[in-house]
Amino acid sequence: MAEIRIPLADEQMAQLRGLAERYGIAPEEIARLSLEDLLSRSDESIQAQIDHVIEKNKELYQRLAG
Repeated sequence: MAEIRIPLADEQMAQLRGLAERYGIAPEEIARLSLEDLLSRSDESIQAQIDHVIEKNKELYQRLAG
């Protein structure tokens, strides 16, 4: 089994811990289940989500690039 490390903002980690507490499972399990769900979706669905995130964060990406 492979492992990966993902840097999270403090706010994201707090949200992840909150979800894990609410459901009584480890934060890592919430992340694993979320990734499993994403990977089980169709390419079109994934692309639509990626497009949404890029558009939502477009201004931030432009500021970081410039």
